[in-house]
Amino acid sequence: MKTPDEQRPAGASSPIIRVDEVGTALFVITAVLAAALFTNPVKVVAVVVCVALFTIGVFTFLLSFWAAVQRSRTDNISVTQLYFLSGEATPRAVKRVMNGALVVQSVVALATAIARNRTDGRAGSTLAFGILVPMFGLGLNGLWCARHGTFAPRPGPESDDPPESDAADVPPSDDEMEQNSRHG
Repeated sequence: MKTPDEQRPAGASSPIIRVDEVGTALFVITAVLAAALFTNPVKVVAVVVCVALFTIGVFTFLLSFWAAVQRSRTDNISVTQLYFLSGEATPRAVKRVMNGALVVQSVVALATAIARNRTDGRAGSTLAFGILVPMFGLGLNGLWCARHGTFAPRPGPESDDPPESDAADVPPSDDEMEQNSRHG
């Protein structure tokens, strides 16, 4: 019988997933508290958390893009597989957790920004910074998939014909020259 770790798909216990869960929980707690209490200290903490998660998201997005470009030399990778974990590249359990975190980030960001918009008579709110947080989820999705995703191999050349760039360098044969001489 397999141990629980052996039954999990590769990468299912990755620290990337834990970071996503912890970051999402931290965002939800600070955003909901800031929306409910709406005091300056709590709003400042919520903004700092949002900006920190956004920064991590941008960094991991760029890192995941770099890793995916390196893998794309041998693997057939699509953007939706990479950042939204679609298709067969990602195990269902990982998709559920990571895309679930992305949905929670998006819903909480919108809900808290809308809930406190214009409550003090002025347009906007510091809670609008929450809209930046889903970048955190996208970046981590991409990083997980670029490192652990299982992609189909990139298709190889299908014919034995020389590449077009080489064909242009080959001078035409006498038969081809004779055939073209009629056209002027």
